[in-house]
Amino acid sequence: MIDTNNEVRPEIHLAAHQAKNNHARTVFINEKLRKELQQYVVVHKPSNIQSKLFYSQKRNSDGFTANTLTQFFHYLYKRVGLDGASSHSGRRTFITNLAAKGVSVRVLASLAGHRNISTTQAYIDVNDDMKRKAVELA
Repeated sequence: MIDTNNEVRPEIHLAAHQAKNNHARTVFINEKLRKELQQYVVVHKPSNIQSKLFYSQKRNSDGFTANTLTQFFHYLYKRVGLDGASSHSGRRTFITNLAAKGVSVRVLASLAGHRNISTTQAYIDVNDDMKRKAVELA
């Protein structure tokens, strides 16, 4: 995630053993998030570029697992009063917002790490504003 100059990279490469369904992929980081992470790196100065940026609360942690990250989001959303929100809420919002901007479902599937576009399509919430904009394209 960090290069030899302690700069946050614009993409993260996940090996097959690190990703769901044992499928290697690249996660792209948008510029706004990259800048926020860069500020974090400046303050926390990792000792080496292989170090994790975030650790769980457990002793001798090797970073967040999928389960601890899911729990983190659950309690974070609960604490700020977002009823019904889950770790997947962000994924759904991300995919729906990009779909509303006209991003191809194939690109969305790739970004989400889905092998089938039908999985991605299930994440897209359609609303009246999207429909209004769609009919204006005709």
